Amino acid sequence: MPVTDFTSNPDTRTITITAEFDAPVERVWALYADPRQLERVFGPPSHPATFVQHDLTVGAETRYYMTSPEGEKYPGVWTITAVDEPHSFSFEDAFADEQFQVNADLPVCMSTYSFEPQGERTRAVFVSTFASAEALQQVIDMGVEEGSISAINQIDGVLAA
Repeated sequence: MPVTDFTSNPDTRTITITAEFDAPVERVWALYADPRQLERVFGPPSHPATFVQHDLTVGAETRYYMTSPEGEKYPGVWTITAVDEPHSFSFEDAFADEQFQVNADLPVCMSTYSFEPQGERTRAVFVSTFASAEALQQVIDMGVEEGSISAINQIDGVLAA
């Protein structure tokens, strides 16, 4: 399984996920840059993602939604804040309404996805920082650990295809 560690830390208000992929950094980057590949792995298998807008350019906005088995849609928005292709990108990650307007009632976090070569493999570190320990706990209670691990563990299959 690609995920090797999941840590939440209320003192630093962070979630850190570490994973290792059986592909070089450039291939992993290509998956995150391509919305059709990304939607195959971003949501957990029970809640697949659909990306309606995606661009890893500073200032760009990514819009997506995950769909539950019952057909409910859960929209989200990323605002890209930094890009160092193929090594990392950072973004503000927010829950949204059906028009992709940020939902101020739910936590917003700053995320950085980093990719480091490990020979022909890639070590990825995903860090999300929340405004408060309460916001962090809210997403933990929403199932972010199980959902993130099951989503990330799908990546090797897509990379191999």
